[in-house]
Amino acid sequence: MFHRLNPWSKDTNPISTTTASLLLVSYALSYFLPFYLSPLTRPSPTLSRDNPSVIRARIRSVCISCFFCCLSTFLILLYVANLPVPDALHYLGFWPLGLVESARALGLTALLFAGPLFLYLVVDDGWQDWVRGEPVKELWGDMLTWRNIVAGPLTEELLFRTSSVPLFLLSPLPVSRTIFYSPIIFGLAHVHHFYEFRLQNPRVPVFAALLRSVFQFSFTTLFGAYATFIFIRTGSLLAAFAVHAFCNGMGLPKVWGRVERLDGRGSGIVWTVAYYALLVGGAVGFWKELWALTEGGNGLVPTSAFGR
Repeated sequence: MFHRLNPWSKDTNPISTTTASLLLVSYALSYFLPFYLSPLTRPSPTLSRDNPSVIRARIRSVCISCFFCCLSTFLILLYVANLPVPDALHYLGFWPLGLVESARALGLTALLFAGPLFLYLVVDDGWQDWVRGEPVKELWGDMLTWRNIVAGPLTEELLFRTSSVPLFLLSPLPVSRTIFYSPIIFGLAHVHHFYEFRLQNPRVPVFAALLRSVFQFSFTTLFGAYATFIFIRTGSLLAAFAVHAFCNGMGLPKVWGRVERLDGRGSGIVWTVAYYALLVGGAVGFWKELWALTEGGNGLVPTSAFGR
């Protein structure tokens, strides 16, 4: 299929980089602007974005946006790039599902969180929660968890990977730049949280809230680049979604301070040494296996397109 879309060549490009960028911006606006158009989704000093009614209304809104954005890109692949339906579905990441690729991508990402996984599963006995099925019960019974682990990651991947990445593969933009360029819009799409944070926390200094937003923009942009890399390498929406959901569940790793059990039992020094050894070792393993664990037959471009 690589001859049908040739993103590493400037000989034939169905759309320009500017067109792809404008479409991505319009997609992003269609995702979060409706939040502020309806009283059901618009936050206020007395109505938090974490309110279950707001979460449900926003999920409905973004699902509609994602449907039309995916449809738009699908039609562009069919009638502008002249791809057959199976190829178009593949470039959207819908088919094949990529179960093996998803498992490998999830394993790769888990290496990066080797320390936090040790902290949660071993130090804090989190494995017992999984034996009792507590995380699954929380996922199905708590709207906030459902948004953060399922609805948020799935709709964001549908919009910023499935709907957007194929547009840049149709343009002259090199793959290496696509990985870092399109996630900037993904990061900017989270900046509106600054407004919502200020509504709910008016006493927090503006500078502190601004720093929070800058950090969130930087982190989400970096993660967006990784998710885009996974999507292009595996050709699977499922892989990008699985990685996104996992990272949301894990949060940011602890990078300083002593590690101790919640109940205070055990040696804090032993836990701390083990944690940071796994954190560093996992990061090294992640870097070494980055290409090997994302190698497969369903990638959207060959490895040579990355300059390797």
